[in-house]
Amino acid sequence: MVDEDSELGRRYIAAMQLAGRYAYAGREWVVERVRQIIGGSVTESVHNHHNYAWRETHDGRDLWVVRKGATPAFPGQKGFVGGSMGDDAVILEGVDSPEAKASLYSTVHGAGRLFGRREAKRRFSRAEMDQWLNERGVTLIGADLDESPMAYRRLPDVLAQHAGTVRVLHMLRPFAVAMAGEGEFDPWKD
Repeated sequence: MVDEDSELGRRYIAAMQLAGRYAYAGREWVVERVRQIIGGSVTESVHNHHNYAWRETHDGRDLWVVRKGATPAFPGQKGFVGGSMGDDAVILEGVDSPEAKASLYSTVHGAGRLFGRREAKRRFSRAEMDQWLNERGVTLIGADLDESPMAYRRLPDVLAQHAGTVRVLHMLRPFAVAMAGEGEFDPWKD
């Protein structure tokens, strides 16, 4: 454990906050670049961090809330939750309920994996992945089997487990996905 008021604690918090601002800036850059490519306009932005820590007050106590694999979902707060590259994603908002309060107003940041990256590459074929995407009308550019849609949980099933804590506002259907391919070096791949 590190004391937040120690030198190391202050440096950790400052570095985490800098990383958060960097992530926001990166998302803004991507949105602007895509907007330019398609000639559209931005009507609303929905940002949410995951794997981050926030200073919050819950039940009168000031806490550091670390949401590993999760994002904040306070009443009225919007968030984006993705499925796999072949499934719908959603824009949702938190609601005020006993269940939401018990979860410290948190929700998932994605559908979650059924199989790790190596297992997905072992278990699925490119033909199976392409068929899955073709049946859903999704054009894929690049990608490898580690991101196969079959390696992920179905988002509606995951969201059903969060009933009473969030409300789905919009469903977003993918029609095209661009990712680094099997033979391409991707320094940001986790």
